[in-house]
Formats: sequence, C-alpha cells, structure tokens
Amino acid sequence: MRFLLDDEQRAFARTLDGVLKAADTPAVARAWAAGDHAPGAAVWRRLAEAGVFTLAAPEEYEGAGQLPVDTAVAFVELGRHAVPGPLVETVAAAALLTRLAALGVPGPAKRLLPSLVTGEARATLALPGTGPYVLDADAASLVLAVDAGRVRLAPGHARVRASLDPARRLARPLPGGEVLAAGPAVEEAARCALRWAALTTAAQCLGVGCALLDRTVTYVRQRTQFGVPVGSFQAVKHRLAEVLVGLEFARPLVFGAAVSLGDEEAWGDVAAAKVCAAESAYRSARAALQLHGAIGYTSEYDISLWLLKARALRGAWGGTSQWRARAVPPPT
Repeated sequence: MRFLLDDEQRAFARTLDGVLKAADTPAVARAWAAGDHAPGAAVWRRLAEAGVFTLAAPEEYEGAGQLPVDTAVAFVELGRHAVPGPLVETVAAAALLTRLAALGVPGPAKRLLPSLVTGEARATLALPGTGPYVLDADAASLVLAVDAGRVRLAPGHARVRASLDPARRLARPLPGGEVLAAGPAVEEAARCALRWAALTTAAQCLGVGCALLDRTVTYVRQRTQFGVPVGSFQAVKHRLAEVLVGLEFARPLVFGAAVSLGDEEAWGDVAAAKVCAAESAYRSARAALQLHGAIGYTSEYDISLWLLKARALRGAWGGTSQWRARAVPPPT
C-alpha cells in the first residue's frame, strides 16, 4: 500500500512541527520527568488550540468528528518531538466515551468529552489486559479504569513510580470511585479504545524512529574519523539505510490501520502497525546508540530522550508478542 497524505494533512503536520520546535520540547520533557508539569501544560494548550484533541470525538461533543488518519498525522509529530504527557491516554479515553455514547450510554460522554476535546482536562486510562498502571496520573485530571465490566472514575492514584523512560510516570489507580458505566457496552467500548491507543502509539513510535534517524544522520555527517566524516563509511551507510527501510515499511501500515480503524474486524491492521512501528523505532534506537558512541548513553545528551521513549513505547499497551499474535492468529 502506498498511502499519501493530502495537502491539508501535510499542512497540519507542518503546523504542529513549527509549534513544537518553538516550544523546546527536550526541555519540556526533562521538566516533566522531574515532576514539573507547567511547561508540559503550556504545550498541551498549544496542541489543543491546534485541534489535536478534537480528532477523536464527534461534532456533537465539540469534536471534529472521529478522524483517525489526522490523529495519526498528529501523533507522528508528537513522537518526533518527544512530547511528554498522557496524550495517547486522552485520545483513547475520548474514543472510549464516544463508543459508549454510540452504544446507548451517552451520560459519561456528555459530561467529560467536551473538557477533553478543548484541552481543559487530561485523562489517563487503564484498559483490561494492558497492565495495572496508568501513565502520568499525577498530571491527569481524570483517572479512568476499565475493570470487572465497568468504567469507573478512580478517586486518585497510588505512589508514582519511576519507569524506564523518566518522562513516562506510572501509578496504579486507587480502587473504588464513581462507576460511570457498566454492562455489555463497556467491553466493546474498551476494545475500541484499545485500537485507538495502539494506533496512536504506533504513530508515536514512527515519529520517534524518524527523529532518531534524522539526528543520527546529522551526527555522522559532522563527526570525523581518519580525516573523513564517519557517515562516509560503507558500514555506517548500510546500517542507516536498514533503519530507513524499516521506518518506510512501517509508515503505510500505520496510515493503513488508521483508514480501517472503524472496522471492528480490523484488529490485524492495527496490530501489524503497532508491531512494525515499534520494532522499527527500536532498531532505529539501537543504531542511534551505536553510531553516537559513548555519548548516546548520557542522559545530558538530548538523543537519550528518544532512545528511552522508543524502548518504553515498544511495550506500551501490550508487548510485541501480544500484538504479533493479534496480527497473525495461530492456525485453527
């Protein structure tokens, strides 16, 4: 599949790129990792003004209509700039509430969706089968948990734990709280939310992988050895070419999954996108680490932000083996 964005989608990506470059997102990510959410909140407001959070909600709740392809465009840029925060979780929560409303449970959507769409609220979300932790609960105004066939608004969260990526802060939702919905619709809405979460994570991985490749290419052009740029060596060229090929194979899978996201039977497309994009980003990270030499390990160097994010996103919302099983079910 050869997927081409239209002029409006490319302009949207350029707008976000300009906004995020001006925001100095590496500094924002470092502040977020240290528990200072103020710079991240400022970026969040700018993303909301650009319409990022309207893309997963229908117009009746102040959204732009559910637009998975445009959402994927946005999350590639968010990954390219290592933007911290519960971005995927907020979009997945919007998808959860929207699906509940479509299945005849409109109350939670009427109450919570408008504030998510406008960026006034941030949500974090736990879904069945994806682990006990939620991301950035200390920075979210809504902590949602789907368990035991119900959606509940948790009363808070337990102690925030350190994670592999310091900009991804994990915590368990507290038990109890208000039950927003229960019954058969919850299970279907949770599956819909998981597809949105996997798609946006895959798009984020694609952006992270591209950022690592761009920065590594720049580095090997500047660093010299034996009087010539390191990037002129054939082995280095081959390594980077393999990374590029992997990312370019992942790109149509991500946007193809976005096209088919509304199809309940399209789990295979989303799963293939998640696996391919996550593995491509991880290979990009390994190549970046090797070709940057020892400085790639240092947390003071900006590339470490993307290195850690590539590894963390690989396991987000389920690991590679879990999603590979969805992409290629075992023969019956």
